[in-house]
Amino acid sequence: MSSPRRVAVVGAGLAAVSTCDALRAQGYDGELVLYGDERGLPYDRPPLSKDVLLGKSGRDDILLRPEQWYEGQRVDLRDGTPVRAIRPRESGIELADGSVVGADRVVLATGGTPRTLPVPGGDDPAVRVLRTWEDAERLRGRLLPEARVTVVGAGLIGAETAAVAVALGCRVTLVDPVPVPLAAVVGDRVARALHGRHTAEGIEVITSGVERVERRPAAGEVLVHLAGGSKVVAADTVVAGIGIRPATGLAEAAGLRVDNGVVVDAGQRTSHPNVLAVGDVARLDGHRLRHEHWEAAQRSGEAAAAGILGRPLQQAGAPWFWSDRHGSRLEAVGTMADAERTVVRGAPDSGAYTVFGLRGDRLVAAAAVDRARDIKAARRLVDRGVAVDPARLADEGVDLRTLLKR
Repeated sequence: MSSPRRVAVVGAGLAAVSTCDALRAQGYDGELVLYGDERGLPYDRPPLSKDVLLGKSGRDDILLRPEQWYEGQRVDLRDGTPVRAIRPRESGIELADGSVVGADRVVLATGGTPRTLPVPGGDDPAVRVLRTWEDAERLRGRLLPEARVTVVGAGLIGAETAAVAVALGCRVTLVDPVPVPLAAVVGDRVARALHGRHTAEGIEVITSGVERVERRPAAGEVLVHLAGGSKVVAADTVVAGIGIRPATGLAEAAGLRVDNGVVVDAGQRTSHPNVLAVGDVARLDGHRLRHEHWEAAQRSGEAAAAGILGRPLQQAGAPWFWSDRHGSRLEAVGTMADAERTVVRGAPDSGAYTVFGLRGDRLVAAAAVDRARDIKAARRLVDRGVAVDPARLADEGVDLRTLLKR
């Protein structure tokens, strides 16, 4: 397969930069152009809901690559240059100013857009979201001591935002209709402990949906009406942390196959052979879910590079993610819903422990709080499909690395 002369990457997040990095690492020597909507160098998003909101990190601290990297790797970064349309049949893309530029391959790395609350008033600008550097900057200015902050959604972003807000002295209410968020992924035991930590740290946790949102400009507040009229929560700031929608507009307009994301094969190729999709916007054909995690974005960029160059694809391991909240780190590999039984290593009361999920004698998932070494070993056990003895998993005297040598 001959290499394309010019590759255009649309989007400037982790998946986009990883695609460029992997293309050069795998020997691609053609033109490589990276188009980003936002001005400035591409940055990492996970710190936005952590150290950026806390004021510990500035934009330069979270850059994905330093400025000189783009020059050294011959990546033509076109920041502040939105793409209006892709034209795969014409081997080109159309920019927001109406100009059309050529591209033998187009990689869609458009990510996602934050979901607004699907209730009356839920799309009011007073209800804030957290997806970009500008979102974080605006929200950080609102997280003042004694400010009333209501966060709707107790998933990763919502939980992390609530944890930062209470650490900054805000009076925080966390609202979610799911009694135990993340249980399907990390298991009921870990999920309950994590969710319970919010209350222990002084956050009011309410299990409820939201019926409507009402802004009261004269009072300088927003009223969040909970489902069934059960309660009205008054807030100075409301944050919607209910996930993202894949940004599939360019793909749909180009006639690509879209179904809960742009549908791709193992090489990240879409229904048009000259267009690929990576990161949060992409969904692997045959898989029900998209993986909206940091490592998944990075791996998809590597797979896209191999797909463009016709190189063998590396075997993808089990999904892994992390979340920081209340001074602790959650790490998880695999999906606990795939497990038939669980084994605990360590004392949950101590605050640092691991729960392993097994199917038969194979480890399929693990979730740990402040036990990074356990997760490092668990990832290898899951990926290699090694048979394990549950008693040895639970025994803290056993070095988990020895289980890999069977």
